[in-house]
Amino acid sequence: MKKAKSDYYDFNLVAVIILIMCFGLIMLYSTSSYMAQINEGDDMFYFKKQAMYSIGCLVLAIIVSYFDYHILAKFPFVIYVAAAFLMVLVKTPLGVTSHGARRWLKLGVQFQPAEIAKIAVIITLSYLIVKMGKRVETLKATMVLLGMGGIQALFAYVFTDNLSTAMIIFGITVGLVFIAHPKTKPFVILAVVAVILVAILVYSLSHMDQSSNFRLRRIQVWLHPEDYASGDGYQTLQALYAIGSGGFFGRGLGNSIQKLGSVPEAQNDMIFSIICEELGIFGAIMVLALFGYLLYRLFFIAQNAPDMFGSLLVSGVFVHIALQVIMNVAVVLNIMPNTGVTLPFISYGGTSILFLMAEMGLALSVARQIKFQEPEFIL
Repeated sequence: MKKAKSDYYDFNLVAVIILIMCFGLIMLYSTSSYMAQINEGDDMFYFKKQAMYSIGCLVLAIIVSYFDYHILAKFPFVIYVAAAFLMVLVKTPLGVTSHGARRWLKLGVQFQPAEIAKIAVIITLSYLIVKMGKRVETLKATMVLLGMGGIQALFAYVFTDNLSTAMIIFGITVGLVFIAHPKTKPFVILAVVAVILVAILVYSLSHMDQSSNFRLRRIQVWLHPEDYASGDGYQTLQALYAIGSGGFFGRGLGNSIQKLGSVPEAQNDMIFSIICEELGIFGAIMVLALFGYLLYRLFFIAQNAPDMFGSLLVSGVFVHIALQVIMNVAVVLNIMPNTGVTLPFISYGGTSILFLMAEMGLALSVARQIKFQEPEFIL
């Protein structure tokens, strides 16, 4: 006979989250200590704030994991509308401008509402896909799902002027629709068409004079960073110098030269370049291996989830983390234009780690309801 084994908890996922988080804090201190001492008079300024955020958010993730994720299926559209409304508020006096961008909202605490939109899209689309059932393969259902995700992406772009987050939100949408849809061919055709259109756009911009539009100029900087070495291309070039000087094993922890002001705001989205400089290609591979194992645990949970809703929730989290890691590393390596996407759990930022940990708590909540079968021996 076999009986169901309950009370499962994915300690492997918790362990890899803590490992990445601790590594991130070490690299954050190494990256930011010099500039923190100059600008704030305290070399541990960024480290202490991020450590406090990380510990608090880890506790939050553990607490969230003990809630039944099915509760979210009772009010998905409330979450969806609330996320959109909060992004609209950024354009009101409640909005806050920082580093030249108006993306934050201050309601007692300061946060980026676009981060909530990522979770809202994951929850809402997962609910809709389950409700649609087999109808999800129809063109109408696909358009509804893409439209729901597209609206949140549009709000993120229009009201928070955050194209990178809009791209991630729509990427999560496409990822969930792809996972739920029984046919692969339409997505392959759309991907090919998208690649061709992007290639035409890039070719056109490469033969265009300097654009006054800063988004188009970012593409031009990406194509020819050396032509903008003293301006928009400065950060990209300095990051590439950092990576190149690191070699295979790096200069050693704490020995980066580029972090001494050459790479602006290195503790944010360019922290991967300092990792490469101090720990080399070997260190970079180890970081990517940790993320790979994190994604594997999410994949495992999604595959063994007790129901479709739980599986889709974790799949959405998987797509989000994968997209963000790929985009951040691609920007640092100058494989794609600069987007300002942070490296999950490692880059400095309270809002980012808060909602990432909330997603991890959600994944752990699904994992807790996995039921495995174990043999029962009768003597």
